[in-house]
Amino acid sequence: MPIFKRADVELYYEEYGAGFPLLLIAPGGMRSQIDFWHRSPFDPTVELAANFRVIAMDQRNAGASRAPISAADGWHTFAADQLALLDHLEVARCHIMGGCIGSSYCLGLIKAAPQRMVAAVLQNPIGLGPDGIARFHNMFDDWAAELRHSRPDADDAALTAFRNNMFSGDFVFSVSRDFVRSCLTPMLILAGSDPFHPTEVSLELARLAPNAELIMEWKTPDTVGAAVERVRAWLEDRVP
Repeated sequence: MPIFKRADVELYYEEYGAGFPLLLIAPGGMRSQIDFWHRSPFDPTVELAANFRVIAMDQRNAGASRAPISAADGWHTFAADQLALLDHLEVARCHIMGGCIGSSYCLGLIKAAPQRMVAAVLQNPIGLGPDGIARFHNMFDDWAAELRHSRPDADDAALTAFRNNMFSGDFVFSVSRDFVRSCLTPMLILAGSDPFHPTEVSLELARLAPNAELIMEWKTPDTVGAAVERVRAWLEDRVP
């Protein structure tokens, strides 16, 4: 199994295809791992590998990746992991694609290293909907409860602080609206349509980002094929 070790962090990743690099950050909330792509409306590890060097990864403490937990953990912690993996693979610049929570990770990566992220596909972006933050806190707490079974070292106070670092405030959690307004990175947004992925958040991202395009319908059998073709062509057009 390809495991990248960074200090006391172990990150599992897989590679598919060849070409300009495309880093995938999977759906699944705090369980963000490669397997979720295989259960998505379309699987970029399959659909995009003929055109790109597709790099998929399990986020820390999801799937086969492991890391310590501290009260200081947050979006920046994941961005550091992702950038370290790119460094390990000698990827200077790349496209990025995130599903669900992966969209917020992508936005955090753009903020952390804008010169390295050429273009971003945001599929089903998460964000604060009208029913408030409790939905995201519950998702985190469910993941934390599972983690405690295998990680007795997981401290309750650290997990609570970690949860609040991840899911507080509003919008997409990892970056502010002001950041999105200033972000020149091209974005293709595949709109969400449920309480974890509110349509209003996708629409607002598309309104705020100077170089954003929006696909509203992409999940159903009659629309997914065209959506895949558009994603592929859009990314190819932006290869430096």
